[in-house]
Amino acid sequence: MEHREHHANGHDHHHDHEHEHGHIHRHALQGDFRDVPRRPSREQLAHINGWGADLDRKNRPAVPMERTPPRFIHQHEGKLPQQEENVEVLVSSERFGQITPIFGTAQPPKGLSGALRRIAFKWSENDLRHWLLLLAADRVNVVEGIGEDLAHGKVPNVLGEMGIKAEWEHNRSGLIKKAAVAGAVVGLAVYLTRRRDR
Repeated sequence: MEHREHHANGHDHHHDHEHEHGHIHRHALQGDFRDVPRRPSREQLAHINGWGADLDRKNRPAVPMERTPPRFIHQHEGKLPQQEENVEVLVSSERFGQITPIFGTAQPPKGLSGALRRIAFKWSENDLRHWLLLLAADRVNVVEGIGEDLAHGKVPNVLGEMGIKAEWEHNRSGLIKKAAVAGAVVGLAVYLTRRRDR
């Protein structure tokens, strides 16, 4: 009993001693939360585009645009009508000449890139030459686009638009690797094409 009283008195004295010196004893892992910065208010975050999307529904910026019930595209009954072909459309050999009911017409094949794409579609999609030629056609199409811009009096900012200038400054080794891979892909596509012709 005496030991308990002594321990209690000693404990109280220990706490009184801490308050007298102006500091509070804390566990080593607890830390001082008075130094933690406060979370920004809604008004301070309102300038961030899209902020508040996960707030209460009545406070969400997109709620006026939402619909109840939500929009729903009804499934077409029966066979879809065939879209009219008014531009050249390249069809995979796996489809045996049958085109899908709906297809894109914004980028019909043209020029040298179009010729490469026509050759690529002569091979099956499981043939490596098909994809290598399509990759090469995309690169050729970039050059064709630059030529069209120049023909219309527009000088394109090639280095800026392709990010080459930024990569040269901040990722030079990566840019060199990309150029090497692109050159290898084009070279392999040309080699495979010539080999097949022989």
